[in-house]
Amino acid sequence: MKFKMQDKQNQLIERISDKHLVVGVDIAQQFYVARAVNFYGIVVGDAITFEKNVCDIIKLDIRD
Repeated sequence: MKFKMQDKQNQLIERISDKHLVVGVDIAQQFYVARAVNFYGIVVGDAITFEKNVCDIIKLDIRD
């Protein structure tokens, strides 16, 4: 059975639990702004602004 892209996206969203932190990034022209929200959609911490270059983008990679 084939799924539409929207169905796949909905399945991924449904898997988000209280153990996840969702980070959204606004990719503007010269600066990017990132903000994190928890499972309930409540903003966690302050927004982070960084320049549009590889060094600053790598700083966001906080995986173990």
